[in-house]
Order: sequence, then C-alpha cells, then structure tokens
Amino acid sequence: MRSMARAVTTPRAGTRWAAAAAATTVLLAGCSANGSDSGAGDPVAGGEGLAAPAACTADGDKRQMRGTWLTTVRNIDWPSEPGLSAEEQKAELDAWLDESVEMGLNAVFLHARPTADAVYESDLEPWARYLTGEQGGDPGYDPLEYAVEEAHERGLEMHAWFNPYRVGLQDPDVENLADDHPVRQNPEWLVDFGTEAYVDPGNPEVREWVTSVIMDVVERYDIDGMHFDDFFYPYPKDGATFDDDASWEAHGGDFDDRGDWRRENVNQLMRDVHGQIQETKPWVSFGVSPFGIWRNDSTDPTGSPSSGLQSYDAQYADTRTWIEEGTVDYVAPQLYWERGFATADYEALTEWWANEVEGTGVDLYVGQAAYRLGDDGWTDDDALSSQLDFSGELDQVSGDIYFSIRSLRENGGAVEHLIETHYAGPALPPVIDSPGDEGPLTDAPTGVSAQEGDGTVEVEWQQIEDARFYAVYRLPADAAQALEDGDDQAYCAALAPENLVGMTGGSTLTDTEPLEDGAGYVVTALDDYRAEGPVSEIADPRS
Repeated sequence: MRSMARAVTTPRAGTRWAAAAAATTVLLAGCSANGSDSGAGDPVAGGEGLAAPAACTADGDKRQMRGTWLTTVRNIDWPSEPGLSAEEQKAELDAWLDESVEMGLNAVFLHARPTADAVYESDLEPWARYLTGEQGGDPGYDPLEYAVEEAHERGLEMHAWFNPYRVGLQDPDVENLADDHPVRQNPEWLVDFGTEAYVDPGNPEVREWVTSVIMDVVERYDIDGMHFDDFFYPYPKDGATFDDDASWEAHGGDFDDRGDWRRENVNQLMRDVHGQIQETKPWVSFGVSPFGIWRNDSTDPTGSPSSGLQSYDAQYADTRTWIEEGTVDYVAPQLYWERGFATADYEALTEWWANEVEGTGVDLYVGQAAYRLGDDGWTDDDALSSQLDFSGELDQVSGDIYFSIRSLRENGGAVEHLIETHYAGPALPPVIDSPGDEGPLTDAPTGVSAQEGDGTVEVEWQQIEDARFYAVYRLPADAAQALEDGDDQAYCAALAPENLVGMTGGSTLTDTEPLEDGAGYVVTALDDYRAEGPVSEIADPRS
C-alpha cells in the first residue's frame, strides 16, 4: 500500500436485491446518511417496532468510515510469517479483528489479491505465497471466507483489497510463479519493469481477466467492498522503462499521446469493474486509494498547491475522471504528510480533495499514515489525532483509513489519544447509495430483551431476514414515552450518536456503560446498503 462470511453463490443476497427491485411498498429509513429524505410518504411501523420518520439531520454524525488496511504482501501484517497452520493463522486474524473493535474502527481492508494471486480459494489464480511460503500452496481453509464471517460477527465491514496489475518482484515472485498462473499461460501479458513486473493494462485480454477475477470474489463472497490501492501503472524508477510498445501499436490507434491512451486503459478498467458490481451486488462499495497528489497547480491550474509526484502523469491514474464519471463510490487519497509540510501540506491537499468530491455523490475518506508514527514530526501522541482535528471538520470528509494495522498496534499512545479525541463512541459505516428508492430493506428486530449483569446490560434479539448488521441504542430516561407516541424528534433523539452502544452482525450486544436512570434499549437492523430500518420495541432491563 505505501511504497482489503461465508462464500456464497449469492442466493441470499441476490434474492434480497431482486426483492428490493420489485418492491412496491416504501419503508422509510430511520435516518439518512446526510440528513436528506430517504423515502417518501408517511412513517410506517416495521414488524413489532415503533414508527420511523423519513430522516434525521444529525445522522451524519454517527456515520463515519473508520478503517484500516490489513496487509498480506511480504507478511507485513498478517500472517506474521508464511507456513503457519490454519488454526494459527485464524488466531492471528481474530486478534487483529478484536483489536480493530477495541480501537473504535468499523472496517477492515484485507489484502486479498496482493500479487496476482489469491488469499482465498480460487479457480482463476493460485494461492498467495504469503500463506504457506509457496505460491499455490493450500493453507487448509479459505482465509477470506473466514475473515468475512468473523468481521461481520464483530460488527466490522470487510473489504477485499486488490492490486489489479502488479505481479510482484522479479525475485522471488515472478521467478517462482506457479505453473498454473495465468501469466505462465499468457506470457505476452507480462511487462518487466526493472526489479518488478506487471500485467499490461493496455492489453484488452488483461482487463477482461482482471475484471473476471474481481467479479468472481464479488459474486462468491459476502464482502462489503472492493478496494484498489495506488498501484496502477508503476511508480517511476530510475533505469526502468515500461515497455508496452506492442500493445500501444496494437490498440493505441485512436490516440496521439501514449499517456492519454494509458489513462484511458485504466479508466476503462474502472468503468468495467464498477459497472459489473452495480449489476451484480450494488451494495458492494467500490473505491480506490490513489497517491495523494493528482496534479500540482504548477502543471495544471486546477491541481493542488503541492510540488510532488503527480499520479495523473506518473501512474496514469486520472482520479478526477473517476469521480466525475461516478465509476468509484469513494476515494481515499493517501495523504501521508503532516500539516504544514511545504511540498504536500495535509491541510491544503485535504481541502483540494474535498472540493473534488463536492456535489458528486462520491465519498471522501482520508488515507492516514499510521506507518509514519515514530518518525521525525510524528512522535507525539497526537500525531494522528491532530490530522483529524483538521480534516474531521470538513463536511466532505466521511472518515479515514489507516496504513496499516500493525503500526496502530505498535503505537498505543497515539491510538489512545485518537480514541479519546475522535473515537470515544462507536460509529456506523457510511450508507451505500441504492439504485432504487425503496428505502431500507429490513424490518424492525423482534424479541428484544435486556438483562442486567455485573455493571453491564446484555441486549438480545431475534435475527431477521435481510439484516446485514444490527445497531443497539441505550435510551435516556425521558425518551421512552415520546418514542412510543411516534414523535419524530424523539425518534431522532433516541438514535442520536451519543446513544449508540455499538454494531454487530450477531444477535447480542453487551453495554458496558449502561445508564443508571435509562429507559431501556432499542435495536435497529441495517440492510445490505447499511441503511437503518425501523426501531424495535423498547427493552427495559428492570422490567
């Protein structure tokens, strides 16, 4: 990155989407992501639940991406070393997921395809060497399937992080490709680039192959997102030339400039991937984490006030086009510089990206440099939180993703300060735009109960069809009657960020900080798009 449940053929999710498309009854969301109406008509009750108003303007305060990259390449984060047993790998992954929850995060981006290989069971590409030490070596279980199941149980989104073109280093990756690797079977796809190698973005067969690999995962796994990082055409390197002469001669006839042709090759991949995801599982978000500078204003007056490498020119990554065309659902630029850094000032670049997404419907998350903790200028406990002190105040910024999780684990002081200042309470993930206007596709949870323990309250409910996650709220003393009376303002007050206990994919959640004079608890269900449905009946632990 510096220099992302159960495997299904999707009858459950597919049926859900088909039902949504055919729906004729509008069920209004409890609260929309941005405070705008999420439906039309009168509020309606869901199941045994209470009425839900059309929108809550404060809902954006509890919707925030809080993600981290979990890196498999070179065993940076996980597994800690190749060759661990399946149970050892699972135990390490469980620990990373548990720590993600403890740090107040709500999403993990698992490196599922690091070097044209698979950290999941695939008929298209061999197993990644970082699991067993040998490309093609079966680890004895399906890591992505396990990761999705365990993440969802903990209330974490699980995004599959893919590198679309990178094959790896000449040694050890390219020299040790498995016999059944697609590049072995199609050597004309490979372009050597110094000590590295990539498949050729200018070859239409490569684009078709990469898209098919991506869609295989989207279709078979219950992931929440598909994610690209910053590796498109390779970063410039002294003495290395990307020799795509053959594909340029064969396919570049409509272009006078090879740079424009290369950018269009990447643009077309983005269109293909986004379009096919939208046709198959539109609730799976598709986004990218590009290098933090698109272009400098010295090159292009519409670029950012910076003077560093330009991803538009160096990697042929035209992020602006992806935003304008809507071929990404979010961008998470790697803004790995401190506030006030002259070459690439964090504040100036965050504002530039905020302006780029303004009014487009594309979300903006900030890629945060946890790996820099301990470096000069990044030694204080507020090194991460001070970044959010600025960017968190911009309306267009919808959250952050940290590279990488090991750096968070190894810098407890900075994480504790981040939790205290920005992550003191939990947050629901951002809502994914639905192609229809049906409203949330879930009813209110039923059978809700609350049981007091030793300074805790355990809330339990019956799981319902079409629920992806559940959110639990503790109600202040004066909320119950107004909520039961169907007061819209009371509903929004009840589901306010400060009342959110947490999110889970299971059927229980324990409140470790219950109110002494609280009125009880309510539960909502989040559908595939993470839209929040009607509120349940109130469960009072004292009754």
